[in-house]
Amino acid sequence: MRILHQIVNTALLLLTVIYMQAQNMLDLHAQIDKEAAAMNEQVIQWRHHFHQYPELSNREFKTADAIAEYLTNMGYQVDRSFAKTGVVAVLDSGKPGPTVGLRADIDALPVTERTPIPFASKETSTYLGQEVGVMHACGHDTHISMLLGTAAILKDMKDQLRGKVVFVFQPAEEGAPPGEEGGAGLMVKEGLLEKYGIQVMFGQHIGSGLDVGKLVYKSGGMLAAADVFNIKVTGKQTHGSQPWSGIDPITVSAQIIMGLQTIISRQTELTKEAAVITVGKITGGVRNNIIPETCEMTGTIRTLDTTMQRIIHEKIRLTATKIAESAGAKADVEITIGVPVTYNDPNLTQMMVPSLQAAAGGADNVLVTQARTGAEDFSFFAEKVPSLFWSTGGKPLDTPPGYAAPHHTPDFFIDESGMQTGVKAMCYVTVDYLFHQGVVKP
Repeated sequence: MRILHQIVNTALLLLTVIYMQAQNMLDLHAQIDKEAAAMNEQVIQWRHHFHQYPELSNREFKTADAIAEYLTNMGYQVDRSFAKTGVVAVLDSGKPGPTVGLRADIDALPVTERTPIPFASKETSTYLGQEVGVMHACGHDTHISMLLGTAAILKDMKDQLRGKVVFVFQPAEEGAPPGEEGGAGLMVKEGLLEKYGIQVMFGQHIGSGLDVGKLVYKSGGMLAAADVFNIKVTGKQTHGSQPWSGIDPITVSAQIIMGLQTIISRQTELTKEAAVITVGKITGGVRNNIIPETCEMTGTIRTLDTTMQRIIHEKIRLTATKIAESAGAKADVEITIGVPVTYNDPNLTQMMVPSLQAAAGGADNVLVTQARTGAEDFSFFAEKVPSLFWSTGGKPLDTPPGYAAPHHTPDFFIDESGMQTGVKAMCYVTVDYLFHQGVVKP
């Protein structure tokens, strides 16, 4: 009988603990909802500022200054020792618990803005020796603002939390300039995770083609590895009127470009995973009637499987060199490993999906997506600690599917009403994880 009483008492205690924790989570969620609504206009104003004054990768000096100022005004101490222009702040509840990292990227792109909004960017800069416009054409301005909103809300809730939250404002997600290091990879290399004892990382990305109020995720590999290739074709210079007296590297380059596409369409097992080879730039020649000696092209390789990645790299080298040889030219191929696959830890994903559903107002608003060939250097964090990365909707509901301007284009547009869902999602996954991992066991 005594054993039975002990079992019953233990069960009652456990049920009491579970009930209290569930009620506590509901109370915290209600507080997050209230504060997210109250500070939505502030989040939008932050976004307007960052959108109007964008800066390129590893050059986010004023952006970092503004982030640091806003965090300092909230009462945070700021660490600016990572990745040249990175900004880090820590919320310490003073109670035992896990340490959660939250990340936003802060750099913009060499794109000249074309959107008819009053806070459109008019900034210019130099990129690879060319004068370019600068635009937040991938939504990083919204990421900064949503994480600042999250930092403000969680600061107000400090006494109700446990553990620590590390806010990571990361530069150079789009890639550091040639010859420089930057981004998440550099932050990991410099010891960010170890310094703050980060145990899990959460991140999100706005989507111009995803309806506001929606969130999408995928367990396992969600975004592709992204590598860079450069092919230099050397021929023989001659007069443009006598191509037979030389070897035309531009024609050979055109043949190589077409040959690269057959690697994907005819030599890659696309039923296994998607893959992409894109030539993004080709340079050769100085005037209309001279066949030059060299022509150079550069591009991106996107893969979602490491074995396929290796095979595609080998086939790029083989295709380029053999096509060049067939014309009497020479092709030198360089492939630079970029960012790895963005991998969502399956256990962490399963744990946090209910939090995303609660933040978005129900399971119908949180969808599982297919893997995509876009890439994210958040993957460097996900290589080291269990992580979860999701997309947050930024498409106006009256824009038909498929009509939203893509990311990295001059007409890229975000409906700011979607940012409130993003702020709530960041807050929900944080507080829920802190309390999940701090369950009191009788």
